Amino acid sequence: MRLNKNQIEHMAQMIARNLIKDEKISVENKNKLIEDTINLITEEFQKEEKLDQEVREILSQHIEKIRKENIEYQTMFKMIKTKLAKERNIVL
Repeated sequence: MRLNKNQIEHMAQMIARNLIKDEKISVENKNKLIEDTINLITEEFQKEEKLDQEVREILSQHIEKIRKENIEYQTMFKMIKTKLAKERNIVL
Protein backbone atom coordinates (compact mmCIF):
# COMPACT_ATOMS: atom_id res chain seq x y z
CA MET A 1 0.00 0.00 0.00
CA ARG A 2 1.39 3.37 -0.99
CA LEU A 3 0.42 6.56 0.76
CA ASN A 4 0.78 10.06 -0.59
CA LYS A 5 2.41 12.90 1.34
CA ASN A 6 -0.91 14.17 2.75
CA GLN A 7 -1.88 10.71 3.95
CA ILE A 8 1.48 10.23 5.65
CA GLU A 9 1.18 13.63 7.34
CA HIS A 10 -2.33 12.79 8.52
CA MET A 11 -1.20 9.43 9.86
CA ALA A 12 1.70 11.05 11.74
CA GLN A 13 -0.64 13.63 13.26
CA MET A 14 -3.05 10.92 14.37
CA ILE A 15 -0.26 8.84 15.88
CA ALA A 16 1.08 11.84 17.80
CA ARG A 17 -2.35 12.93 18.96
CA ASN A 18 -3.32 9.47 20.19
CA LEU A 19 -0.04 8.80 21.96
CA ILE A 20 -0.25 12.14 23.76
CA LYS A 21 -3.96 11.83 24.52
CA ASP A 22 -3.55 8.31 25.92
CA GLU A 23 -0.58 9.57 27.97
CA LYS A 24 1.73 7.01 26.37
CA ILE A 25 4.30 9.76 25.85
CA SER A 26 4.85 13.35 26.86
CA VAL A 27 6.53 15.77 24.50
CA GLU A 28 7.71 19.33 24.64
CA ASN A 29 7.36 19.85 20.91
CA LYS A 30 4.45 18.08 19.24
CA ASN A 31 5.41 19.44 15.81
CA LYS A 32 8.88 17.88 16.11
CA LEU A 33 7.27 14.54 17.00
CA ILE A 34 5.03 14.79 13.94
CA GLU A 35 7.95 15.74 11.70
CA ASP A 36 10.07 12.86 13.00
CA THR A 37 7.17 10.44 12.51
CA ILE A 38 6.63 11.66 8.94
CA ASN A 39 10.33 11.14 8.23
CA LEU A 40 10.29 7.66 9.74
CA ILE A 41 7.23 6.56 7.77
CA THR A 42 8.66 8.03 4.57
CA GLU A 43 11.99 6.26 5.10
CA GLU A 44 10.23 2.94 5.61
CA PHE A 45 8.25 3.37 2.39
CA GLN A 46 11.49 4.23 0.57
CA LYS A 47 13.11 1.06 1.90
CA GLU A 48 10.19 -0.96 0.64
CA GLU A 49 10.27 0.73 -2.77
CA LYS A 50 14.00 0.01 -3.05
CA LEU A 51 13.33 -3.60 -2.11
CA ASP A 52 10.56 -3.83 -4.73
CA GLN A 53 12.96 -2.53 -7.37
CA GLU A 54 15.57 -5.07 -6.40
CA VAL A 55 13.04 -7.90 -6.60
CA ARG A 56 11.96 -6.70 -10.07
CA GLU A 57 15.60 -6.73 -11.17
CA ILE A 58 16.12 -10.25 -9.84
CA LEU A 59 13.00 -11.47 -11.60
CA SER A 60 13.93 -9.74 -14.86
CA GLN A 61 17.17 -11.73 -14.89
CA HIS A 62 15.12 -14.93 -14.75
CA ILE A 63 12.10 -13.90 -16.82
CA GLU A 64 12.66 -16.53 -19.52
CA LYS A 65 12.79 -19.33 -16.95
CA ILE A 66 9.69 -17.94 -15.25
CA ARG A 67 7.80 -17.95 -18.55
CA LYS A 68 9.16 -21.31 -19.65
CA GLU A 69 8.19 -23.00 -16.40
CA ASN A 70 4.88 -21.16 -16.22
CA ILE A 71 5.62 -19.68 -12.80
CA GLU A 72 3.25 -16.97 -11.60
CA TYR A 73 5.20 -13.69 -11.49
CA GLN A 74 3.32 -12.16 -8.55
CA THR A 75 3.72 -15.27 -6.43
CA MET A 76 7.44 -15.34 -7.10
CA PHE A 77 7.65 -11.58 -6.45
CA LYS A 78 6.04 -11.95 -3.03
CA MET A 79 8.22 -14.92 -2.10
CA ILE A 80 11.47 -13.15 -2.99
CA LYS A 81 10.39 -9.88 -1.39
CA THR A 82 9.43 -11.62 1.85
CA LYS A 83 12.72 -13.51 1.95
CA LEU A 84 14.85 -10.40 1.32
CA ALA A 85 12.83 -8.34 3.80
CA LYS A 86 13.39 -10.96 6.49
CA GLU A 87 17.12 -11.14 5.74
CA ARG A 88 17.43 -7.35 5.96
CA ASN A 89 15.07 -6.82 8.89
CA ILE A 90 12.66 -4.73 6.84
CA VAL A 91 9.13 -4.70 8.20
CA LEU A 92 6.53 -4.94 5.45
